[in-house]
Amino acid sequence: MTAIIERCEAKGLRMTGQRRVVAQVIGASKDHPHVEELYARASKIDPKISLATVYRTVKTFEAEGILEKLEFGDGRARYEDAERAHHDHLIDVESGQVIEFSDPDLEALQVKIAARLGYELIGHRLELLAIPIKQR
Repeated sequence: MTAIIERCEAKGLRMTGQRRVVAQVIGASKDHPHVEELYARASKIDPKISLATVYRTVKTFEAEGILEKLEFGDGRARYEDAERAHHDHLIDVESGQVIEFSDPDLEALQVKIAARLGYELIGHRLELLAIPIKQR
């Protein structure tokens, strides 16, 4: 059983077979899939699953705090497990590739900046928009 399914059950969500498939697909994702990508992956496991079911399931999981909705400026909402280890994102605006990274120095700097401004940092989301440096 995946961690996502366990968290859904702990929240009292009814876990149908198709919801389990969507949870399984999200749990196995190493990227940030949009609903159509989730549907394509889920339909390989359960050919009877519909796009509408995937949309409804994602909305339910998001509302319950199971999934986090991400928007990288490409007009499509993307999703990841809300309980993944903290990380930031660098988005290649030419290819759309999303690179996850974490940097302890950057994390410390953000805490320091918040404190300097009179705040305690309780969370953040960082997205760097970038283009590749051309090799000469």
